[in-house]
Amino acid sequence: MTETAFYILLSLTEPRHGYGIIKRVEEMTNGRITLGSGTIYGTLTKMQRDEIITIYVDEKRKTIYEIMDLGKQLMQEEMKRLKELHHNVLYFEKDVQCSKRM
Repeated sequence: MTETAFYILLSLTEPRHGYGIIKRVEEMTNGRITLGSGTIYGTLTKMQRDEIITIYVDEKRKTIYEIMDLGKQLMQEEMKRLKELHHNVLYFEKDVQCSKRM
């Protein structure tokens, strides 16, 4: 899963419209990730087609998206993968620090 897709799913822990997703991702990443319209709407369309998200409500000119069960499962798997990655980084960081001193 791409980092962008992960953050989009993470931002959908509550239903949001596209601009709300953009702002939430910027907030979560302290501005490191700024999603453009093409990126977000392309990703949302693919996620909708893959039944990862759905349209919660389609108000006047604002489509509100919601994560589906499959999206929640994928997000849990990605979190598990990232935790393993983090664990390995911490573990091997010690080895890198030790080898620098030698």
